[in-house]
Amino acid sequence: MKKFDLAIIGAGPVGLFCANFAHLHGLNTIIFDSLAEVGGQPKLLYPFKEILDIPAYSSILAHELITKLQNDARQHTTFVLNHPVRAIEQSNNEFVIDDDYSVRSVIIATGTGFFSPKKFPLKTNEEIEKRIHYYVKDPQDFAHQKVGVFGGGDSALDWAIEIASQPAAKIKLVHRRNEFRGLESSVTKLKSLKNVEIKTPYLPKSIEIRDNQLNISLKKIGSNAITDEQFDQIIVGYGFRANNQFVKKWGVNLVNNQIEVSRSMETNIPGIYAIGDVTTYSGRVPLIGLGFGEAQIAITTIMRKLFPEKTLTIHSTSI
Repeated sequence: MKKFDLAIIGAGPVGLFCANFAHLHGLNTIIFDSLAEVGGQPKLLYPFKEILDIPAYSSILAHELITKLQNDARQHTTFVLNHPVRAIEQSNNEFVIDDDYSVRSVIIATGTGFFSPKKFPLKTNEEIEKRIHYYVKDPQDFAHQKVGVFGGGDSALDWAIEIASQPAAKIKLVHRRNEFRGLESSVTKLKSLKNVEIKTPYLPKSIEIRDNQLNISLKKIGSNAITDEQFDQIIVGYGFRANNQFVKKWGVNLVNNQIEVSRSMETNIPGIYAIGDVTTYSGRVPLIGLGFGEAQIAITTIMRKLFPEKTLTIHSTSI
């Protein structure tokens, strides 16, 4: 049985920051994530997005933030990736995770929860699926290609902007409405780019491979007009389904898919805490920077409970 002071479940930005802050206080920490890489939704869904609410940074790209947090955490934290936590059972004053890890405290930092992309709504085959993408890891993969981006939210707009910056890339952004859910500034930027065409309001009706390209028939909403478009690859940004229902198996109470916490970030189970967008309490707003503060509150509470004999060093400009 591997022993740790603290287990953090979720390796998104808040979980990574929490691991770093735990290290400052000398906690032996392990962090789990169901994904094969760290970073959570910011890394997978909007890596190129400017984040404006992180203290000390007027602006930082999501993937840059994750890299900085990850580089710090990897030096002193045990990572277990591609591992969805199945069971947490209380044993005396400790928690046993998946029969393999014994920890003295747990922090849940799973954000909106396990998430999976909403699939492209047409019948496909294996060859077609190879050309359909739900994440963009490296925009350079789409250079010198005709790329279709489907969706109208921030992720779809961000992906379209980033891929449009690649050499000889041609983009067609297809959305079912004339209005977009994403930032108006992103729409304005896309309209200004010569290698981007915006097609609205259209829905995909059929897909096949023809002449080594994806041939997708698009139906204009409100008419019977059908137009065929050819792409080398497409990116689908129709959103994601996410939930935190799995925490119920651990005895943690959920309210509308979120965990209610006390002012010390503790759940209904003593010794289990929750931070970041998985939590709910009166007045909370979903900001990464706020999640960082919640991590500091939870770690400070854990230190006082696990090591009551220690004098905590709290750094403050008021001291």
